[in-house]
Amino acid sequence: GLFVWRLTGTGPRPSPCQLLPLCQAASHRLATFQYFSFLKRMYVTQYNKDLSQRAKPKSEPVVSPFHELQQLDQEKKVIHKISPIPPVHQPWPETSRRNELRGVKSAAQTEGSVTAGRAESTEGRQWKEMKLQLEELPGILARLSKIKLTALVVSTASAGFAMAPVPFDLPCFLLASLGTGLASCAANSINQFFEVPFDSNMNRTKNRPLVRGQLSPLLAVCFAASCGIPGIALLTLAVNPLTGALGAFNIFLYTCCYTPLKRMSIANTWVGAVVGAIPPVMGWTAATGTLDAGALLLGGILYSWQFPHFNALSWGLREDYSRGGYCMMSVTHPGLCRRVALRHCLALIGLSAVAPVLDITTWTFPIISLPINLYISYLGFRFYKDADRSSSRKLFFCSLWHLPMLLLVMFTCKKSVLEKEDKGDLRGQSHGRAMEIRLP
Repeated sequence: GLFVWRLTGTGPRPSPCQLLPLCQAASHRLATFQYFSFLKRMYVTQYNKDLSQRAKPKSEPVVSPFHELQQLDQEKKVIHKISPIPPVHQPWPETSRRNELRGVKSAAQTEGSVTAGRAESTEGRQWKEMKLQLEELPGILARLSKIKLTALVVSTASAGFAMAPVPFDLPCFLLASLGTGLASCAANSINQFFEVPFDSNMNRTKNRPLVRGQLSPLLAVCFAASCGIPGIALLTLAVNPLTGALGAFNIFLYTCCYTPLKRMSIANTWVGAVVGAIPPVMGWTAATGTLDAGALLLGGILYSWQFPHFNALSWGLREDYSRGGYCMMSVTHPGLCRRVALRHCLALIGLSAVAPVLDITTWTFPIISLPINLYISYLGFRFYKDADRSSSRKLFFCSLWHLPMLLLVMFTCKKSVLEKEDKGDLRGQSHGRAMEIRLP
């Protein structure tokens, strides 16, 4: 323990003459017990050397000769070599040998599989040079041009051609379909060329040819040019200049407006809907050569259909779109995404009712198409109300069969050319009679 002493300077104390200066120097201080012992040791060692401790060496223990001999006897050791006994060889049964061989083989196989797996993993991590095989080129180019989307574009253009109030012209129909398909392939290829760094971050698009390196960017651009230039030339020279101008404008709108807008604003969805609405207008203009109310109605139906179709699709891909850096309604404005899908589901009912007013179909078309329009509107309402993946998936799959069925019903309810010619003749005759009556 520590004991604190308070040394004060009140009066002289009986102490040796040499210790007095040390005590005076330590006055008005707090001195510990260790410090006081230190002063005492210094005094003893300096002035009384006889009292200092002296270290004495330890005396070695005296060992008797008897104990020394006993230790020597203990240190002597006799080592007897024991010869090993050879083991008795007994033949193993065949079953045990087979089991051992199987165990060795299985161990070797597992080691080989582990080493092969490690080698594959290391090879997968390394860069590989993709060699283009000639037999794989058609499939790669089909994926580059998004062949399914191109087929949908060509089918909607064919529906517009079939709905035109003119006699069906087979060569013009084939040329228009071929030119529209080539223009669509060019637009999709350019779109993939621009979006390679963003497609690599999305699970849905990470296996595209340009992302995987199956094609070089130069080859993709050459393929787009070899599709776009002949396609626009075919539509302009073999069909009519109006259809060719619409095809060129659609390529420009898809590649130069819609593609960069996907990372800038949610307005890309409306621009993309215009891109999807132009192909049926191109089919109508290819058949008639004019841009009238019937073409605008078909374009309006395709325009409204794309919102429930794409919004329901993008709802399940929100993580992918946000990872790729795309600005979609489902990511930034989820409430607006559901409201817009419901509005355009209801708009399809109104557009179907306008068709007989514009003298494109009979009045049976709004009645027959009402059940399918009501059903997609119901699913749009469920998507707006529930806002989950299940409702969005149901709306998306419904949109896949809704559009072909709606266009098929529209084609079956189309007014024939003979009825329109008869009506035109009757109108001309009535106008002539009125002129005759007015003349003196």
